[in-house]
Amino acid sequence: MQLKSLATAKMTAKAAAVFAVGALTLTACGGSSTPAASEGGIQLINAGKLTVCSDIPYEPFEFEKDGETVGFDVDIAKELAKDFGAELSIVDSSFEAIETGTALTQCDLGISSISITDTRKSVMDFSAPYLDDDLALVASEDSGITGLEDAKGKKVGVQQATTGADYAQEQGIDAQQFEDTGLLVQALEAGTIDAALGNQSVLGYAIKDQPKFKSVEDFATGEQLGISIKKGNTAMLEKVNGTLERLTGDGSLEKFKTTWFGETAK
Repeated sequence: MQLKSLATAKMTAKAAAVFAVGALTLTACGGSSTPAASEGGIQLINAGKLTVCSDIPYEPFEFEKDGETVGFDVDIAKELAKDFGAELSIVDSSFEAIETGTALTQCDLGISSISITDTRKSVMDFSAPYLDDDLALVASEDSGITGLEDAKGKKVGVQQATTGADYAQEQGIDAQQFEDTGLLVQALEAGTIDAALGNQSVLGYAIKDQPKFKSVEDFATGEQLGISIKKGNTAMLEKVNGTLERLTGDGSLEKFKTTWFGETAK
């Protein structure tokens, strides 16, 4: 199957999964879409569960390993669920649904390496930033690409609906778009694209054990990642920020960074 066909099939499957979660929620509530209250008076979509939308796979933030969803974002999500006194439920959603805020009709939170932008802030609220994450251009050693100018006219891949895709367009690069980072990295490894443009964290993780690829240029875009929350839900926002403050204060967030990104993580 061609990559484009696979991406379309996957996006359809993810959309169906999100719809299914919504249907289950309605059934559990006896046909009512009114959220169930959690302990502390904060409204959760599913009683006793903190439902989180993530775009999987996006290593090392969220991916499947030995039948379990793991990653940097997942570690944070587990701590959030603990503070909510709820069970963690992760929904695999397309990033398009997450970054437009659509996923928040089925999920309490979006945790999926979401860069905070003014456009996204117009349709959702964000927690305090929990990671700085600029962009990078990654290429193979034999591609001849040493920077952004060399990449123009070459086959460059990006993940669709991301800041990397926006940056490529702004720089005049006609990039090939992939539905998720897994397909993007596969194309880079297979040689069907010459370079990939995206966040330093995920691309750096993808090539860390592959000496034939290197990061040829970094772009200080000032990106920061945040947790998305339905606009106007101040109680949820305060609760999430409280957990992030705790994780920062007790050293847990730094421990998670070292676990998933190594000693050089920001």
